[in-house]
Amino acid sequence: MKRNVLEYLEADVLLHSEKIAVEDEQNCLRYDELLDISRRIGSGLAAVSGMRMPIAVMAEKSAFTEAVFLGIVQAGCYYVLLNPELPAVRLCQIQEVLNAEWLITDAEHYEKALALMPAEKILLMEDLIRTPVNPEVLTGIRSRMVDTDPLYANFTSGSTGVPKGVLVSHRSVLDFIDCFSELFGIGAEDIIGNQAPFDFDVSVKDIYTALKTGAKLVIIPRHLFSVPAKLLDYICERNVTTMIWAVSALCLISTFHGLDYRVPTSVRCILFSGETMPQKALDTWMSHLPETEFVNLYGPTEITCNCTYHRIDRNRDYADGIPIGTAFPNEEVFLMDEEGKQVVMPGKTGEICVRGSALALGYLNNPEQTARAFVQNPLNQNYPDRIYRTGDLAFYTPEQELMFCGRKDFQIKYMGHRIEIEEIERSVSHLDGVERCCVVFDEKKQRLYGFYMGTMDRKEMHAKLKTVLPVYMIPGAFYMVSAFPLTKNGKVDRKALMEMRKKR
Repeated sequence: MKRNVLEYLEADVLLHSEKIAVEDEQNCLRYDELLDISRRIGSGLAAVSGMRMPIAVMAEKSAFTEAVFLGIVQAGCYYVLLNPELPAVRLCQIQEVLNAEWLITDAEHYEKALALMPAEKILLMEDLIRTPVNPEVLTGIRSRMVDTDPLYANFTSGSTGVPKGVLVSHRSVLDFIDCFSELFGIGAEDIIGNQAPFDFDVSVKDIYTALKTGAKLVIIPRHLFSVPAKLLDYICERNVTTMIWAVSALCLISTFHGLDYRVPTSVRCILFSGETMPQKALDTWMSHLPETEFVNLYGPTEITCNCTYHRIDRNRDYADGIPIGTAFPNEEVFLMDEEGKQVVMPGKTGEICVRGSALALGYLNNPEQTARAFVQNPLNQNYPDRIYRTGDLAFYTPEQELMFCGRKDFQIKYMGHRIEIEEIERSVSHLDGVERCCVVFDEKKQRLYGFYMGTMDRKEMHAKLKTVLPVYMIPGAFYMVSAFPLTKNGKVDRKALMEMRKKR
């Protein structure tokens, strides 16, 4: 039984050492090169850092960034990507939670890294790659590692205004990826086209499915996702066979009629997640790729990528929605009501709960939040049995398929990201010239709207929010109101706000 994700890479080197493992727009690395570079980086990092420590990485996604991740694992540590596109304030918030002692970056992002770390705590990727391998140190580190050691942390939105770091172990990734690659028949002959940023857990499936199977990972540059024609050229020219993409990225191509320009006929499997797939978009993709398999995936970061899947049946009518399906092997997914009782009756709504090895370790440096979300299974009081309460709602169809139907709270899925609406409201309300704010998500139109009381100009508001929030968390439109309508219970009436917007 595997205990460490590096065993995937080492097996690849034994089977096909000179095969391309990963390529980006400028560089490509063979499997033997990826292993060698990771061992060099690991040796350099191990000389300054202890084991099981968080190591921050500030870099664009690339072949060498993947090598850095694996190098951090070689040193017995866990990695956290700090996306350089995020506002400086956001990066500082993440580092406050993470409290990383070391940051690895490249020459391009060195100056931005200095805003987070003193120069003596910043390691340059270019220097680490030239470090001689220290086999004795690396062997000693590996002998002390266990499968529940952390592998990475991804930060998500937090309702308190502080990002939450979801910490995931080697065991969780190994458990999920082994099932994932087998279920969807991904093998060494496949070419996986990476869409997701490396700080988004969809990329975990790309990186580790490729390593598990010996497939080739093609990292698609971020800038191409604003030019559908060039994006399709890139996919076609590299003969991508497997796309594990966020729904919003697939919709970008279908909305702008990209498939009328060029069809990526090499693609045999498209697995999508992050949001509800619009039926029109799915129909467009299926009509242009009649032999391709399409799979709907569901699952929050806390359960390691996904916990359920549904293979699209081309002969089925999905007028009532696309199911999130059935559980992955070695994961139990069930519904629970507010009294802690299991929901089994078709049509009755309950909260989605998950148990199994794929559960994350918890939230980094946040035991209170961890205790609220990762709880003892109310259905089993006989022994410790941890489950994750997702906060997502669903019901069973008569055929026992799960259908997603929203959130218990004000958390949403937007552009593939999980967002706490309260965090947006808090950031807006802190601006000078804003007394109060309410944000509403229109699920049908997939748009965020902001309503506020105050005197601030809307353009100025957008400009200031760009300095504190990721772009995907900023409402597309703001409306100034003199007062917030209230429900009979004294809460802000969000439906009434949306009606007011329509009348303007």
